[in-house]
Amino acid sequence: MGLSKTERKYRIRRRIRKVCSGTAERPRLSVFRSNNEIYAQLIDDVKGITLASASSKDKDMASAKGNKTEMAALVGKAIAEKSKKAGIEKVAFDRGGNLYHGRVKSLAEGAREAGLKF
Repeated sequence: MGLSKTERKYRIRRRIRKVCSGTAERPRLSVFRSNNEIYAQLIDDVKGITLASASSKDKDMASAKGNKTEMAALVGKAIAEKSKKAGIEKVAFDRGGNLYHGRVKSLAEGAREAGLKF
């Protein structure tokens, strides 16, 4: 039998994390996508801390209207702005086992437009 959807996603996530690690100079941009919301974090894996985070549940995002893909682009721009304030320009992108299309792609493109380099 084949793998279930969650098992397949977990295997992909582990495969990505083998090669994708964050440092203080180049943190990992981790993306978590639920059914309704999307979350992004900048993580320093050496120290084990989160440097910045943004999500579609933030108060500044509550006033924004649009579908989930448009909200993901706004989250990408928000995380890029927070990273600029923290002095971070380059990140390692961790899609978290999700396929690179739809909301994950929209978040990445929004972050790139705001000046974050992958």
